[in-house]
Amino acid sequence: MKKLRTPAEARALLEYQGISIAQWARENHMNQSLVREVLKGRKKCLRGMSHNIAVLLGMKDGVITSRPARVAPANEHASLGAQP
Repeated sequence: MKKLRTPAEARALLEYQGISIAQWARENHMNQSLVREVLKGRKKCLRGMSHNIAVLLGMKDGVITSRPARVAPANEHASLGAQP
């Protein structure tokens, strides 16, 4: 079983590789703010995009989900009840 990284170890690895969090997020098609939250240990990383981030950074065992949770924009909810 491979050793999982702590958030501090994952940050140190990015620094060692000379990669900023923003660059890593862009290259992996992830939300930069969410990556920062994961690396600060503020997210549980149980599902969705935070889960994927943790797996990619070696902080969690698991598989990358192809159906990450997404929250619909507020205006989309408003239009659901509107009549044409």
